[in-house]
Amino acid sequence: MGQLSTMRTTFLLLLCALAPGLAVAQIGPPPPPPQLPPVPVPSANPITEEKRLLGKILFWDEQLSGDSTVACGTCHAQGRSGTDGRIGIHPGPDALFGTIDDVRGSPGVVHEDASGHPVQDPLFGFNRQVTRRAANAAVGAAYNPELFWDGRARTTFFDPETGALSIANGAALENQAIGPVLSSVEMGRDQRTWADVAAKLAVSEPMGQATSVPADVIPTLAAHTTYPELFQSAFGDPAISGERIAFAIATYERTLIPNQTPYDQFAAGNPAALTAAQVRGMNFLLGSPCAACHTPPLFTNNTYRNIGVRPPGDDTGRQEVTALFQDRGEFKVPTLRGVGLKATFMHNGAFSNLQAVIGHYRPNNPAIFLDNIDPLLPVPVPLDVGPDLIDFLANGLTDARVAGRLPPFDQPSLHGGSLPQIFFDADKATMHWPPLAGIASYVMYRGDLADLVDADHDGVPDLGYGSCVAGTDPNPGDTVFVDGETPVGGHGFFYLKGVRDGSTIRGLGVTASGKLRVPATPCP
Repeated sequence: MGQLSTMRTTFLLLLCALAPGLAVAQIGPPPPPPQLPPVPVPSANPITEEKRLLGKILFWDEQLSGDSTVACGTCHAQGRSGTDGRIGIHPGPDALFGTIDDVRGSPGVVHEDASGHPVQDPLFGFNRQVTRRAANAAVGAAYNPELFWDGRARTTFFDPETGALSIANGAALENQAIGPVLSSVEMGRDQRTWADVAAKLAVSEPMGQATSVPADVIPTLAAHTTYPELFQSAFGDPAISGERIAFAIATYERTLIPNQTPYDQFAAGNPAALTAAQVRGMNFLLGSPCAACHTPPLFTNNTYRNIGVRPPGDDTGRQEVTALFQDRGEFKVPTLRGVGLKATFMHNGAFSNLQAVIGHYRPNNPAIFLDNIDPLLPVPVPLDVGPDLIDFLANGLTDARVAGRLPPFDQPSLHGGSLPQIFFDADKATMHWPPLAGIASYVMYRGDLADLVDADHDGVPDLGYGSCVAGTDPNPGDTVFVDGETPVGGHGFFYLKGVRDGSTIRGLGVTASGKLRVPATPCP
């Protein structure tokens, strides 16, 4: 019987080979789902630790923006899988707020002219501008051959200042990194140049407005107190350029790989990593037309599709890049990894939960716009499968390190540029400032204006930046400092505020020549 059984199996396999249209039941357990491949890295920009650290510092430094209020990480928060948890409203193509074509995008900067003066924007007035599309995920973006919803950040990278070819292939991250920095909506101002960016960084304290700085960055900031020193460490000389900024940020982003999800553990051979419900949800996903676009292990195939969220006339999407009419209304298929951490979904932020996303794909959905709709739609999800599918998407594809902002997905606290602000009350003795999240206490230094003399021309006052007077503050944890002492006639005081961030004091800033402000008598 054993021999006959083997012969019959061989016959069936041979018959299947001769007649490929014949269905034969699978023998044995199904193959395990695929695991993430190695991260693609262009040879012209290899990963180094010095470059990664510089990229991380730049990514989380609000001073990279023109008005020092927006960092890359402001719109790409780690706990949101590298997307934006904030919601700003763009009025859409009709320029009217409160209508159906409104977009939930990312708040950027107040519109400024080339001199850095606020100007009244035709859409947003003197309020922060908002992007016309939702922020894509930065976590896991290293696998994408093109970036942005329309794919305009392409694979070949040219030096943004010289036009010379820098990377022939695999440089979507480098291309994406340079876009927002000069954008007058996202981080820049009118006519901002890379020379402007370099000049500002040269005189900025690295991550000087952030607090709760990640542990891996602290030794680097202690050893390299200026951006020229950081660029020297990463690239061999202190020159700051658009190309080097792109190289560093892209290097950091290539280390943000969410490969410890329950799905990844399941794919690696741990059957208990996913619950029974999550396995049912996964099996439905992989057996449905959804998998044609959301293909494991990336859970995207990096194609562009029109799923009918809005008419193509509202936003032509991929057509803006290719100029092909058949690409109208198509947008990049986003990864499902980390999707449970997002605040909005779709290119226009149309949905706020996964239930609404799944409902969009149902048959005969009257809200779908059919012009150039993808032929794979609709994709019905049975009612009894819906909860399992959501469970798998929200939990089975979430890396706990991303959700918990644990290394390498840790980040500092950002403060929208409020760290250096001090305001005086009418009595000229009471100072106050905006509260900062995660700060237990503040420190204050005071000096005489007559002491701000640089006789040896080394770029800092010969007598330093005052002495610690925080000891006279009865409550260093509040945001008020009262100085009861009055300067003698013909003299005046200057003040310098810092924050205690763990065991360090930060936020004292730098001089116009790019040197750190060091008090003559530090606070204990």
